[in-house]
Amino acid sequence: MSSSRLSVSFLLPALVLVLAQRAWALATFDEVRRDFRPSDTLVLDRDGQLLQRVRTDPAVRRGQWIALADISPALRTAMVMSEDKRFYEHSGVDWRAVSAAAWGNLWNTRTRGASTITMQLAGLLDDDLRRSGGGRSLGQKLGQTVAAQRLEQTWRKDQILEAYLNIVPFRGEIVGIDALSRTLFGKAPHGLDAREAAVAAALVRAPNAKPAVVGQRACELMRAMEPGSRPDCDAVDMFTAAALQRRGFDASEGIAPHLARRAIATRTDSTHGDVRTTLRAPLQRFALGTLQRHLRELRGRNVEDGAVVVLDNASGDVLAWIGSSGTLSRAAEVDGVLAQRQPGSTLKPFLYAEAFAERRLTAASLLDDSSAQINTASGLYIPQNYDRQFKGYVSVRTALAASLNVPAVRTLVMVSPEAFARQLRAAGLPLAQSGDYYGYSLALGSAEVSLLALTNAYRTLANGGCFGETRYLPGPATPQAAGAQAIDPRAAFIVGDILSDTNARARTFGLDSVLGTRFWTAAKTGTSKDMRDNWAIGWSQRYTVGVWVGNASGAPMWDVSGTSGAAPVWAEVMGFLHRGVPSRAPAPPNGVVQKQVRFGDELEAARSEWFIAGTEQAVFTIAPDATAASAPRITSPADGTIIAIDPDIPPGSQRVRFDADGRALQWRIDGKAFARGNTAQWLPWPGRHLIELVDAQGQVADSIRLEVRGAGVATRAKATKNASR
Repeated sequence: MSSSRLSVSFLLPALVLVLAQRAWALATFDEVRRDFRPSDTLVLDRDGQLLQRVRTDPAVRRGQWIALADISPALRTAMVMSEDKRFYEHSGVDWRAVSAAAWGNLWNTRTRGASTITMQLAGLLDDDLRRSGGGRSLGQKLGQTVAAQRLEQTWRKDQILEAYLNIVPFRGEIVGIDALSRTLFGKAPHGLDAREAAVAAALVRAPNAKPAVVGQRACELMRAMEPGSRPDCDAVDMFTAAALQRRGFDASEGIAPHLARRAIATRTDSTHGDVRTTLRAPLQRFALGTLQRHLRELRGRNVEDGAVVVLDNASGDVLAWIGSSGTLSRAAEVDGVLAQRQPGSTLKPFLYAEAFAERRLTAASLLDDSSAQINTASGLYIPQNYDRQFKGYVSVRTALAASLNVPAVRTLVMVSPEAFARQLRAAGLPLAQSGDYYGYSLALGSAEVSLLALTNAYRTLANGGCFGETRYLPGPATPQAAGAQAIDPRAAFIVGDILSDTNARARTFGLDSVLGTRFWTAAKTGTSKDMRDNWAIGWSQRYTVGVWVGNASGAPMWDVSGTSGAAPVWAEVMGFLHRGVPSRAPAPPNGVVQKQVRFGDELEAARSEWFIAGTEQAVFTIAPDATAASAPRITSPADGTIIAIDPDIPPGSQRVRFDADGRALQWRIDGKAFARGNTAQWLPWPGRHLIELVDAQGQVADSIRLEVRGAGVATRAKATKNASR
């Protein structure tokens, strides 16, 4: 006997022994199923409902593990007919097929391979047995044989077929029947018909073959599956070519794309399975649909984006997170819940809460809503109301509920920008700069905040001034830490009472405002400079809802106010939350008293008002010399102003606005009376003009000169006539 034959006879039993030991170590069916990892992560709501599917493995495309009972019978039949006709008869190795393959190799004839489904599965489960570019070695083939027999001893046939269908590669990056079905056929595996099943089985044999070859193989399979049938092979070929070009399995789909990505990135568990969140899928779906429908109604007003967030007051759980309007947006990837935007008037409640807590103001205190010029380091700051009108002396209740700007700025002068900034930070609004950096414009929302932080700050008001973090991943509730009282609870209660007062907001919003709900709520709207951002934030007994409407690009909207932009979405979401769920006004905390008040000169109707104990009083009136301390004067425009008429705007649409301090005033231009009151609108015409302010006694109290340049209206007489209307 030669030495080479001796060495082979010695090594072969040893090799078989090693391979047998490896086969003995093969995983169980339960272990394989447990360790299966889809290429997508499913993000679920609190009840296990699917919110979003997100691809997290870019290397392969695997769907979910599909039980054999949920796989089309046609596919099971096609796979067995194609890959292993005697699958249910052999014990892992089809020795008849092995003999046929050996005979074919001897005579150089083409035969079907002898590898069974069980042997293929063994090769897929063990990295050392996987086929390489040059095929399997003798050792790998022996290992496959031993491993297959071991699998048949420990696994059932249905388990072998189920595992095989879930981990077998099909074409390109596609692995497993779920990914194949959804990618090529756009359906779940249980819905595959005979033609689709034949194409799927043909791909296992030739995953990289041309569509015509796959179609031909599929047609042959259909004949074998239904003896005597005559399938239309041309139709099968066309169907196969179309299916292999389809990519219907999107990288991500669902109703919560922004929250899903964030939840996957921040989950704290070490597993890679599905992610459960605190959201409610029905609420998420309703909020998204409501936002999209409302934005469609605003078409033509240059608004395409929006965001919604809903918080549970008690736990801080995020119940809905709509980051954008989806297909309506040209920047759908931008998360409007976290984007930093200017909040407009939505910061005013925190300003007045600070003023109440410092006992500088009460809800009945009177503030002057008139033209104001405030000296700052960078010059005069001249705030304006949203409607460009002034209301005179109003109570704080009216000033806040009706969202008047000038009283808010006067309040900030009392509180100071830095103290206000500290209050905002305590409520969870991390301003990028100091209060002095923003100055008095901070009262009107010149800082930038996110919708999530702003909504949670309102949740702080809802919780009696107690701040708590939000969460979107479930876990044990975190108790409020000692010292988490961000806002004086008495001030928070009074602010909430004001924001729930329909009558108090009527001066600006009317009695039938969309903010008025059939159940108790407190709400505030806001619009940033140039109508770039529109907000509606408010709370009920159980929930806080925040809505932002605008453009992710920062482009201004056209004629979109607080009540026409975000507020309708806010009201509908609140209504959905409270279908059958009551919302009652909060009980007053300790240290708050109620007292009947009246106002001098009948500035406002007598009413019952809430006070922090020790600040209450019965009568609020203007000091007799409050308006007589200074003589009437023209506050704008300045003396010597030169006005250029814009040639691109119709002359009849251009106006110059005059403002003055004082009472019972009359305006004269070039000696002719043309308006009464503290403000006036004038249609300009070219030339130099004398503007005079006449007091109640008919005396000229102040005057300025200005010059108008540019093409004016046809005649001075016509201009004067139009200006007097």
